[in-house]
Amino acid sequence: MSSTTNSPTHHTSTIGAIGAPSRRNTELALLVFAVAIPVFAYANVGLAINDQVPSGLLSYGLGLGLLAGVGHLAVRKFAPYADPLLLPLATLLNGLGLVVIWRLDQSKLLQSIKQAGTAAPRQLLYTALGIALFVAVLIFLKDHRVLQRYTYISMVGALFLLLLPLVPGLGQNIYGAKIWISVAGFSIQPGEFAKIVLAIFFAGYLMVKRDALALASRRFMGLYLPRGRDLGPIIVVWMISILILVFETDLGTSLLFFGMFVIMLYVATERTSWIVFGLLMSAAGAVGVASFEPHVQQRVQAWLDPMKEYTLSQQGVIGHSEQAMQALWAFGSGGTLGSGLGQGHSDLIRFAANSDFILATFGEELGLAGIMAILLIYGLIVERGVRTALAARDPFGKLLAIGLSGAFALQVFVVAGGVMGLIPLTGMTMPFLAYGGSSVIANWALVGILIRISDTARRPAPTPASNPDAEMTQVVRPS
Repeated sequence: MSSTTNSPTHHTSTIGAIGAPSRRNTELALLVFAVAIPVFAYANVGLAINDQVPSGLLSYGLGLGLLAGVGHLAVRKFAPYADPLLLPLATLLNGLGLVVIWRLDQSKLLQSIKQAGTAAPRQLLYTALGIALFVAVLIFLKDHRVLQRYTYISMVGALFLLLLPLVPGLGQNIYGAKIWISVAGFSIQPGEFAKIVLAIFFAGYLMVKRDALALASRRFMGLYLPRGRDLGPIIVVWMISILILVFETDLGTSLLFFGMFVIMLYVATERTSWIVFGLLMSAAGAVGVASFEPHVQQRVQAWLDPMKEYTLSQQGVIGHSEQAMQALWAFGSGGTLGSGLGQGHSDLIRFAANSDFILATFGEELGLAGIMAILLIYGLIVERGVRTALAARDPFGKLLAIGLSGAFALQVFVVAGGVMGLIPLTGMTMPFLAYGGSSVIANWALVGILIRISDTARRPAPTPASNPDAEMTQVVRPS
């Protein structure tokens, strides 16, 4: 006798497919909280500043809720098995960022120096564009493995984006860094989009070359040393990151670019030696450039002794850390629980208070507890990205997910570390929180790609019952 329908394999696969939850209702419930918390915070800021509920509370709540709803419907339709936490977490950060940007818009000091006033409405527009790109990614990127075909095109595209700020007449020098371009009256930071394109290139390249890169020629002090000819890729990437640091004086993008590659290299090869080499080369490059590049020297000096530099700037002598010192004072005055939303004085940071230094406002008005909550939300996004990488069924998807998650984590560390005085300041912005169209749009695209990979990873495999060809070709074994 023989049997096909009652075989254990068939029974297990059918149950697995039927019982696989989509978790979209969980996502919807979390989105309600992700919209309600910023709306409550918005009302709190208005009451603190003007002793009345802001007149735009309803329109803000409806706008944020509508954008979140559009994103949820897109995920429900085009990625039904995706991770249920990524969209609510990104929405919560984006909503809180809008609230604090609006709070700084009310500052008379920032309005007088034209650093605030209309930033919140523009940020809401950028958020809408980001959600539109997020939806477009889900609609048109039906399978993330398609991106593997464009490995070397991605390399060319990333280099093009990174070199754009150096084009005369197109690039802009803002606060000493040449990382912006001006198009039709808008400032765009190409490096925010380059990190996504670079992750695609690194994932495709390392998937093919990982076996060669994993080979070791000798062992030294507990480390497996790679072969000389395999050091080529990391040396090339290191040199490019150094060139970015020299010509664009952009410490943040240089660290992000090289760090993301080293993380993906380690995941692909499982060789700790690559991490050690990466750290040593990164430190050597930074020290070397800081020895002759004035802007980098200024950033390092301001980091080493911010109070001295602040005192010099107050005396009219060249100083470069007035903002950094004001940010540290904002964190200090916030204490454990903060002064309360709308009741701080972080507008004294003046320039870039709503972009590069927006975390200082959170630190002053929400305190240490609020900062820890914000960092925990960022940590959850990274954790869900890493979990997506672990669940991915193909090596390209694993590397791409870990690359995007690593880039996101590095950006948070570089920005938060710079504002808090852990490392020298960079020109990057806090994802989703800070004012800036390039940052919010690019990070929504990043979340969209992670959601696409997680949908593919969590989607149940086709069952024999739903696949007639599998039923016909199934082998019938004698009992």
